[in-house]
Amino acid sequence: MSVFKARRIINSIRGRSYEETLMILELMPYRASYPILKLVYSAAANASHNMGLNKVDLFISKAEVNGGTIVKKLRPRAQGRSYPVKKPTCHITIVLKDKSKSF
Repeated sequence: MSVFKARRIINSIRGRSYEETLMILELMPYRASYPILKLVYSAAANASHNMGLNKVDLFISKAEVNGGTIVKKLRPRAQGRSYPVKKPTCHITIVLKDKSKSF
C-alpha cells in the first residue's frame, strides 16, 4: 500500500493503548487499516509469547511508516502500446512497550 495511506492510519494510533488501538482500527473505514490491525495483533502476540508481557498493559510506543520499493509493471493498452503501472510498497514498524515497566 502507499506510504501516505498507511501513515494516515499510523498517526491516529501512535501512543495509544493496545485495546484502544484495536477498537480504533476495527472501526476505521479505510482498507489500509486491516493489514495494520493484523500487524498490531502479531506484535502483541510476539510480546506476550516471547517476552511474557500482558496484552492489557501494552501501548504503542513507536510506530513509523517508511517507503519501500515501487513495483513497476507494464499493462497492455490499445494498438500495441503499453502503460506503466507503479505499485508503491511500504515498511511499517510498530514497537509495543509495557505501561508498568516504562514509568
